[in-house]
Amino acid sequence: MDGLGDIERLQALATVFELHPLELEDVLNVGHRPKLEENPNHLFLITKMPSVVEHVHLEQVSIFIGRGFVLSFKEKSDDCLDPVRQRLRSGRGRIRKSGSDYLILDAIVDSYFPVLEQYAERLDRIEDEIVVNPSDEVLSHIHEAKKDLLALRRSIWPLRDVLNVMIRDPSDFISEATRVYLRDVYDHVVQMIDLIETYREFGSSLTDYYLSIVSNRMNEVMKVLTVIATIFIPLTFIAGIYGMNFDAAVSPWNMPELRWYWGYPITLGAMFLLGLGSFLYFRHKRWIGSSGRPARHEKPRT
Repeated sequence: MDGLGDIERLQALATVFELHPLELEDVLNVGHRPKLEENPNHLFLITKMPSVVEHVHLEQVSIFIGRGFVLSFKEKSDDCLDPVRQRLRSGRGRIRKSGSDYLILDAIVDSYFPVLEQYAERLDRIEDEIVVNPSDEVLSHIHEAKKDLLALRRSIWPLRDVLNVMIRDPSDFISEATRVYLRDVYDHVVQMIDLIETYREFGSSLTDYYLSIVSNRMNEVMKVLTVIATIFIPLTFIAGIYGMNFDAAVSPWNMPELRWYWGYPITLGAMFLLGLGSFLYFRHKRWIGSSGRPARHEKPRT
């Protein structure tokens, strides 16, 4: 059933398949985390189906597995279950020969992989943007990606416990043959958890990388400004001395160089040589002219 707005139809299905009112309430309230409940005539499973437009959206899928029937309730009509429907219609594979416990869950779990691939590409693009233009907008993109990855982690982590219960605990609604496939689904869930953790760590490293780039550029600016100020300090000292306006006619010790024929050019030349010497000394000490850009982080491999 696509959409949860037709309450009368929901109640009719609940009557026919003997669904508990509290279960129906859980179907309508889509904020639940993945969980599994067993009742005398069916299993009740809640899971999340991911999709991405600009940000990740987690659609709740409520599944009832009984003897000879499967009910699924979704928020929207677009989903990842079209391959399941096609196999049912065409009779290809094991799906028409297996019981109701064989359906749906594997397709929902596999739908996470394309979403994670999108976020891997997004993080790669963000890394390139950091190198080219480490702006505040890039930092916001990092935080948005980390927030979406955290939402994916919260949706997939409880599903591991659900599958563990389905595999370990005996149930009248899950056959031994199906448990083999559930173990494969469990392996996929564990793999996705590892990928999510890897991408989250990569997102954190991108934040550190951004801060190091910005800090390095700020240090370069401050270093250049400091060098300029240091060069002009002795020049300002010289200009300050000759701005004291002592009268050379009163005493021969009052700035006798003011009477020199080449006094002004000599003073400017001394100031120029002093500034040039300071600059060359800073270059010799490698205090300026050296690049401090940090190396790019290595990307995680999937």
